[in-house]
Amino acid sequence: QVQLVESGGGLVQAGGSLRLSCAASGRTLRSYAVGWFRQAPGKEREFVSTISWSGDSTYSADSVKGRFTISRNNAKNTVYLQMNSLKPEDTAVYYCAAKEGRWGTIVSGYDYWGQGTQVTVSS
Repeated sequence: QVQLVESGGGLVQAGGSLRLSCAASGRTLRSYAVGWFRQAPGKEREFVSTISWSGDSTYSADSVKGRFTISRNNAKNTVYLQMNSLKPEDTAVYYCAAKEGRWGTIVSGYDYWGQGTQVTVSS
């Protein structure tokens, strides 16, 4: 069982940056692919970015490519999401999730979820 806790959310102006962290406890995160997802009010949860267990492979949604970077530090049992050039449409609750095996972009493919952290981008 893996417990995930997100942090780093907050209020930022458009064009600003935030770095989200996803810290794991219970088991090492080393064996899991990790994804970041987000959910805006009234919308379905959507894929943002994912990283393989080794960190060698990453993949991001077109809407965030070139602005968001996912990375991980397995020694610290933590995955990060660096978000630059933030836009008001990035406003959402951001969740990290973990799965065994290959990374993926589908919500239902992930087994463990954090409680989420709010990101609000003002115009």
